[in-house]
Amino acid sequence: MAMIDLRDLQVGYGEGAVLDGFNLTVDKGELVCLLGPSGCGKTTALRAVGGYHLPDAGKVLIDGEDMGRRPPELRPVATVFQSYALFPHMTVLDNVAFGLRFQGLARAERTERARVMLATVGMEGRENAYPAELSGGQQQRVAVARALVLKPKALLLDEPLSNLDAGLRVRMREEIKAVQRRFDIAMLFVTHDQEEAMAIGDRIALVHEGKVVQDGAPLDVYDHPRDAYCARFLGTVNELAAPDGSRVRFRKEGASIADDGAYAGTVSQAVFLGAQWEYFIDVDAQTVRIRTDRSRVLSEGERVRFDITRPLTWKEDD
Repeated sequence: MAMIDLRDLQVGYGEGAVLDGFNLTVDKGELVCLLGPSGCGKTTALRAVGGYHLPDAGKVLIDGEDMGRRPPELRPVATVFQSYALFPHMTVLDNVAFGLRFQGLARAERTERARVMLATVGMEGRENAYPAELSGGQQQRVAVARALVLKPKALLLDEPLSNLDAGLRVRMREEIKAVQRRFDIAMLFVTHDQEEAMAIGDRIALVHEGKVVQDGAPLDVYDHPRDAYCARFLGTVNELAAPDGSRVRFRKEGASIADDGAYAGTVSQAVFLGAQWEYFIDVDAQTVRIRTDRSRVLSEGERVRFDITRPLTWKEDD
């Protein structure tokens, strides 16, 4: 049985529908990324699970139980918001222990459970600090600890890494994945960052215009997109005329430089990315982008040949 089960959700604001027949499941111990552009409905879906938006139609089930119109505080889920929403006037320890007050626990037990959870996320020794004294990554850890200490059946995360710099984002997504494995908890993670979704998700649910338009493992949705929209949202798609007159599509890493390659063009731009080079190659008035390792360096203006080693097709064309 799915831990989170969203069935035909409908949510509208004014005359417009934000969610329109939205369906998704998340199993226990699974991290599912809701991926899509701003305004597609992914955050609205997460807030519907948390009880912050009540759907106009459809059902939200948690561990098989219909949440109906139950408010957030009565749902067995916890949410980490983009801003972390820590209380600035409370210490780290008091922030984490705060929600336990509503579970009827004595102060000593609340404090002990909060201390244990802070140690679990690597924040021992900062119990008496205030949020303003913490880095962005530390604030995020406290927000996760405050959510997990409630022992929810599911954890909801609304773009929790978007306020962090690039290097810290990479470290924190690794920590979130480690927490998910340690607690074996269902997680629903909202992001607009394709790389982040690929790195952290067990599954990716791609959202477009209020619906899940593709749902699967990261490798599957990347290599086997359902349609042109899914393919292009998940990464660059090159398209060229094949020698037989048909059209062939491929991603940047789906081609290789070869002296006897079937395609020829001129390098118009070379971009160094550290571990790789990315080349913009003009082929018969069309520009394609190819990524290669550092074994061969091409110069702008250089003629080059290449082969398409991994063509890309849409599932709807199969």
